[in-house]
Amino acid sequence: MPRIFSHIRQWWTTLYRSLLNGYRLIWSDKGVMLFFIALPLLYPVTYTLIYNPEVVTDLPMAVVDNSRTAESRELVRMIDATQYIGVAGYASSLQEARDWAKERKVYSILVIPEDYARKIGRGEQTVLPLYTDMSLLLRYRSILFAMTDLQLQLGADIRTEALDRTPAAFVTAPQESVKGVDTQSFFLGDPTQGFASFIMVGLVVLILQQSAVLGVMMLAGGSRERRRINSGIDPQEIEGPLSASILGRALAVFTIYMPLTVYILHYIPVMFSLPHIGDPADYLLFMAPMLLASIFLGQVLSVMISERESCFPVFVFTSVLFLFLSGLTWPRTAMNPLWSIISGFIPATWGVEGFVGINANGATLADMSTQYSMLWVLTASYFIIACFTERWARSYDRRHFRLPSVP
Repeated sequence: MPRIFSHIRQWWTTLYRSLLNGYRLIWSDKGVMLFFIALPLLYPVTYTLIYNPEVVTDLPMAVVDNSRTAESRELVRMIDATQYIGVAGYASSLQEARDWAKERKVYSILVIPEDYARKIGRGEQTVLPLYTDMSLLLRYRSILFAMTDLQLQLGADIRTEALDRTPAAFVTAPQESVKGVDTQSFFLGDPTQGFASFIMVGLVVLILQQSAVLGVMMLAGGSRERRRINSGIDPQEIEGPLSASILGRALAVFTIYMPLTVYILHYIPVMFSLPHIGDPADYLLFMAPMLLASIFLGQVLSVMISERESCFPVFVFTSVLFLFLSGLTWPRTAMNPLWSIISGFIPATWGVEGFVGINANGATLADMSTQYSMLWVLTASYFIIACFTERWARSYDRRHFRLPSVP
């Protein structure tokens, strides 16, 4: 029985010493501090400033007016008055307008047919060919929104004008019913329809994961370098139960990230007026397993790191991959089943889904119970895997970096 208590005491002692040693290693390493402190502090501000203003406005449009009537000129004035489109000028032909588009002078072309005014006067339907640049969907979306709203308004104005010209004896419905059906749009989670409000709410979670993973891998790379020059032994490593050592180092990183998490998830949305309607207690509790899972994932990936600089190729390779697999740019439900399964092993995938639901849509922690549970499953799984990979790495380094015996 005393032996069991001795093992328990040794485990907690190793945990405590590993925690303190983790602090010392982190604060004495400028490279790790760059990932753990500078990157979470500066990246959210930089990205948010890049994506401000939230929407693209006054996108230049070329107009090919083959009608040249008062009605066509009124149409062009209405288009130019919209928030999203600015008429750059009249082109004499469609070919000239296409040349402007190739030179990036305009991003859309509107062709007004010759019979535009005549068909409107007769009450017939007219077609306005619209050419838009699809190289950036944000431009296409803004142009489409503006033209759709303009089409609905123009159609209502034409019907009202036709009704005004109709003799009272032939009017069968009151004028108020001309519009028929009206619609109202409510943009949940992104009321401004802004790009920063859409992308940054999920991107901050990816920033937390990537900085934590890369910092942990750089720490592991430093440990591998010390083993290489010390016969497979890291003199700065705490001896004791491996699980306690790994958990102690993880808690050191986790406690450093706690104030950074509050800064990124709470103060960045407040500073830049991003969607921020969730309960802070809910999303901070939700992010705890996300951070732990990211830290243990970094320790699992550290088995591939032989030196400190090896983490930079991992950063280049995984950053874009994790962004696509997170479901932020493309919904996971529309992914290939294989990629959807792979994305489930990435903590930020569940972190993005849960944080967006809580912070932007007002969900509670109970509403995000599936994502919350999956993060704890990943935390436990990566912790167990990290114990095995760390044991293998230590054994490998002792065998390969041991000095040959002197005969």
